[in-house]
Amino acid sequence: MDTHLADWIKDTPEGKAAETILRKCVHCGFCTATCPTYQILGDELDSPRGRIYLIKQMLEGKEVTRKTQQHLDRCLTCRNCETTCPSGVQYGKLIDIGKKIVDEHVPRPAAEKAMRAGLKGLMTNRALFDTGMVMGKMVRGLLPASVKAKIPAKRYTPAWPTSKHTRKVILLNGCVQPAMMPSIDPATSVVLDALGVQGMIVNESGCCGAVKYHLNDHQGGLEQMKANVDAWWPLIESGEVQALVMNASGCGVTVREYGHYLADHPDYAAKATRISELTMDLGEFVAAQSTEALQQLAPKVKAAIQAEAIPGKIAFHPPCTLQHGQKVKGVVENVLRTLGFELTPVQDSHLCCGSAGTYSVLQPELSAELKKRKLASLMAGNPQAIASANIGCLGHLESGASIEVRHWVEWVAEALGR
Repeated sequence: MDTHLADWIKDTPEGKAAETILRKCVHCGFCTATCPTYQILGDELDSPRGRIYLIKQMLEGKEVTRKTQQHLDRCLTCRNCETTCPSGVQYGKLIDIGKKIVDEHVPRPAAEKAMRAGLKGLMTNRALFDTGMVMGKMVRGLLPASVKAKIPAKRYTPAWPTSKHTRKVILLNGCVQPAMMPSIDPATSVVLDALGVQGMIVNESGCCGAVKYHLNDHQGGLEQMKANVDAWWPLIESGEVQALVMNASGCGVTVREYGHYLADHPDYAAKATRISELTMDLGEFVAAQSTEALQQLAPKVKAAIQAEAIPGKIAFHPPCTLQHGQKVKGVVENVLRTLGFELTPVQDSHLCCGSAGTYSVLQPELSAELKKRKLASLMAGNPQAIASANIGCLGHLESGASIEVRHWVEWVAEALGR
């Protein structure tokens, strides 16, 4: 694609990155076939190809309008188009640049600005979010259905293991997961403990930076990324930990790209690149363990299934951040089958569920339609329960599902704890 970027952007880091990405696009349109918003709306400007054209026009100095902003806002950043693209266009990086620049040119209505500021302030402030979630859970049964749907039901939470192991990994401290679904982190530590690995949380770390960054507060997101690098680096530099293991794929794809985000920050670039290299999804890490180690877990899982203590027939939803962002496909599914679960077939498993971080709040109608379609696909195989690997997907699907929805590691931990 020919580009002629405007003087105000062409020599900046963002302009150079955008131009490189734009030049790879051949406008073939393969991406439109797998774009969730294009499937629903049927508007070329709500497809990756259309949004790329809008961003190109903007960077070439054309007028930027509220309409441009709305079309870019509707993008889920699911990155399905990246998986489909034969030219290797890094659309996710381009849409981040485009959204930030359009916000610099087009003022948002006061209500939108307030909503976005509230999401950034609430979701990434651990103390504030924890307090709100605790209070919400206390009165969950009295809340309106729309609010109640945002507060997950209480679930089995195992005790955090006290065993010490030579092999150690870092788990993300996180922002919303510990309060929304406090069972996931201890369940992760239980499974790691059974594999002879100690899961460690560094208290000085926190939100991965994705929420602020994807809401166009790039500086705020980068500061959170730097704080995590500072918190984790002593353990990495000393060789005390062998990996960073992510049990929320949305955070995982972000941490995995710290090297990209902090490439222009001299004090952090090398450290961030090393952190990206050491980051693994939980399913990847478990799959990388010896066959013997997994085989030792399988009998307990199969016994729990046999006793009907946990569901044995499940539909697995692979989050977009796992399959398209991290390019990890089929790994969790293979682990689950190895442990004794039966996975039901899911049509269009490559499509987004509509959660996409803050998308379900900012674009509720599109998000609800995508959830409806995803649940129909997941339920088609008559599973006993639904599993996934990301806090956003879990909460989103749970709010509309007629069967239990949990992180896959929770059931494995429950089986091991019996």
